[in-house]
Amino acid sequence: MGWLRKSTNFGQSLVEIIIAMGLSALILPAVYLGLISVREGKAVQVQRAVASDQLRELVESVRQVREHGWAYFAVDGVFHPEISAGAWTLVPGVQTLDGYTRSITVSPAYRDNTTGQIAPESASSHLDPSTKLAVFTVSWTTPFTSSVSSTAYLTRYLDNLTYIETTYAQFDAGTKSGTSVNYTGGSPTDGEITLGGGGHGDWCTPDLTLAQVDLPKSGVANALTAIPATSENPGYAFAGTGDNASGVSFAKVNITDADPPAASIPTPGTYDPGGNMKTNGVFGEADYAYLSTDNNTKEIEIINLQTNPYSESGYFDAPGNGNGNGIWVSGSVGYMTSSNKFYTFDLSSKSGNRGLPLNNAHVVTLAGTGVKIRVNGTYAYVAVNSVATQVQIIDISNPAFPVIVGQANNLNDQGATGIFVNDTATRAYVVTANSAASPELFILNIETKTGNHTSLASYDSGAMSPKGVIAVTNNKVILVGTGGTEYQVVNYDDSSHVISSCPNGSGLLNVDTGINDIDAVVQPSGNAFSYIITGDAGTEFKVIRGGPSGQLATTGTFESSAYDVLASTAFNRMISTASLPSGTDIHFQVAIADPVSGSCSGANYVFRDIDFTGIIPLDDDGLGYENPGQCLKYRVTLTTSSISISPVLYDVTFNYSP
Repeated sequence: MGWLRKSTNFGQSLVEIIIAMGLSALILPAVYLGLISVREGKAVQVQRAVASDQLRELVESVRQVREHGWAYFAVDGVFHPEISAGAWTLVPGVQTLDGYTRSITVSPAYRDNTTGQIAPESASSHLDPSTKLAVFTVSWTTPFTSSVSSTAYLTRYLDNLTYIETTYAQFDAGTKSGTSVNYTGGSPTDGEITLGGGGHGDWCTPDLTLAQVDLPKSGVANALTAIPATSENPGYAFAGTGDNASGVSFAKVNITDADPPAASIPTPGTYDPGGNMKTNGVFGEADYAYLSTDNNTKEIEIINLQTNPYSESGYFDAPGNGNGNGIWVSGSVGYMTSSNKFYTFDLSSKSGNRGLPLNNAHVVTLAGTGVKIRVNGTYAYVAVNSVATQVQIIDISNPAFPVIVGQANNLNDQGATGIFVNDTATRAYVVTANSAASPELFILNIETKTGNHTSLASYDSGAMSPKGVIAVTNNKVILVGTGGTEYQVVNYDDSSHVISSCPNGSGLLNVDTGINDIDAVVQPSGNAFSYIITGDAGTEFKVIRGGPSGQLATTGTFESSAYDVLASTAFNRMISTASLPSGTDIHFQVAIADPVSGSCSGANYVFRDIDFTGIIPLDDDGLGYENPGQCLKYRVTLTTSSISISPVLYDVTFNYSP
C-alpha cells in the first residue's frame, strides 16, 4: 500500500517571499530614480544646450554692438541684447526669455602698473579706458537651478586713428612760456621743444653786427671771463693780453642788459703796470680781478676794481720762476696753475702776499702744463697740455691738501687747450689742439669724479685748432679757435650722446683773425650772448647774440594749439619721444573739450595730468574736462636743475577712436 507524502517546505517559501520583497524595496526605488534621472538628465542636457546657444548669441550681439562703435558698448552696467532697426543694441537690465534669464555685465578693466597685463583693481594697477570686461550669463530654475557663463575682455581696437605733432611748424603754433621751439639736428622741418626764457635769436645764426670794442693799445687779447648784469651793476667782461706785451694787461668792458647790448670800457677800465706784463688767464668778480701773469714774482695779481685808477691789492708768488697759466677763484680760495703745478692759495684777505705753500702741501703735480681751470663744488677740473692725459680732476674739499682723483687719458694725439663744466658737474666739455686724425671736442661723463673718464661723444672741428669751449642754453656747444672756421656751434643730445651740426650747415662763423677765448652770459632780462676775443687789433672784443630764447629757465611750459577731430571722439593714449638728461623732467597734461558754436577756438579747456602709462582719463559729465570730446590740447612742463641742460620733447602721438 503506497503512502501519500505531505510537503513541509511552506516555511522556507515564506522566507523567500519576504527576502524578495525586501530586495524589491531596495532595488525598485533606485531603478525608479534612475529612470526619472535619465528622463530629467535628458531635459537638463537639452536646457544646457539651449542656454549655450543663447550664450553664444549674447557674445555675438556684443561683438556686433562693439563693431558698430565703442561708445555703444563701453558703458558700465547690466544689459541684455535686443534687435532694433535690424541691428543688435544693448538694453539696460536682465531679460527672461522662454524660461531663461540672460544678462551682459560690462565693467572696468585694470592693468598692472609694471607689466601692463590685466590685473585686479588695486594700488598697483591702473584703469584701462580702452578695455572693458564683459561677463555673459544665461541661467534657469527648472527642473533645477543652473547657469552657463563666459568672460571676455573687449578692447577699442577698431577705427583707431593717430595724431602726431613733430614738425617745427606744428610746435611753433603753440604757446611758449619759458620754452622754445628749435629745429631738430640738421632737419629743415622737424622740430623739438626745449627750455628757454626771455630774449630771442638763435645760437645757430651767429653774426658780428652787435657790439664790438677796441681794447687799448695793440696787444692780442687771449684771456676772457664774464659776469652777467645784476639789478645793482651792469654786466662785465674782463680781458687780458698775453700773446704779446703790446696791449694792456687787463681791460674791463661794461655791457648793458639790452638787445642789442652796448659795450664800452669805463673810466677807469684798464690796468697795465709798467706796460710790459702779459696776462695768460683772468678771473673776475664785482670788485676784484685776478690775473694769471708772466711775472715770476707775482704769478697771480689781485686787482682792486674799486680804486681810481685800478690798483694792485695783493698777489700770489708761486715757487720757482714759472709763468701763471690758469686761474679760478671760489669763495676764499684761489686756484692756479703754473707749468705742471696746481696751487691753492688763501683769499680770506685780498691784500699783500697771499703766502707760499707750506711744505708743498698745497701743490699738485700735473701730467703737463695746466692751461685752464674750472672749479665746481669741491672739485677742480684742469685742462692739461699732455697727449697722454688731457684732463685731471682734483679733490679740493680740503684746499690745503688737494688730491688728483680722476683723469681723461688719450682722448686724441694732442694736448687740451680748453675746458668747461656744466652747472651740475655732470659733464665736462674739452677741446684740444687740432688733430689730423682725431676729433678735437670731447664730452665726458663726470658724475663720478674718480678713475679714468672716456668720451661720451666727440666732434671734429675740421681745420680749426680750438682754443676755447663752452656749453650754452638749448643744448648747444660752442668751440672757438684759429684756422678753418673759427666759431662753430653744434647740438648735443645728452640722452643719445650725439653731436650734430646746426640745420642747413648754419652755426658757423669765420673770424679770420682767429678767436682766442669765449665766455657766455644770460642777462637778467633773459637775453643770452657769447663774448669772444679775437686777433682783430681794431675790435678785439665782440658780442654775439645767443638764443633762440635766451636764458634757459629751470622750468617752462608749452601749450599746443587746438586739434579739431571734427566729431566727438574718445582719446585713448598719449605716447611721446623725449630726451631726459640727468636732472631734467617733462610732465604731461591733456585737455579735451566740446566745441563752442562748432569751433574749438572758444572751447573750455580743462587740463588733466597724464601719468607714465600714457592713458588719457575718460570723463563725460558735461562739465570742464571731457573725454570723449572733439577738441584736444596738450600741455608739457619742462624742468631742469642746470641752466645748460634741458629736456627735449621731439614728438607727441595721440591715439583716438571715432
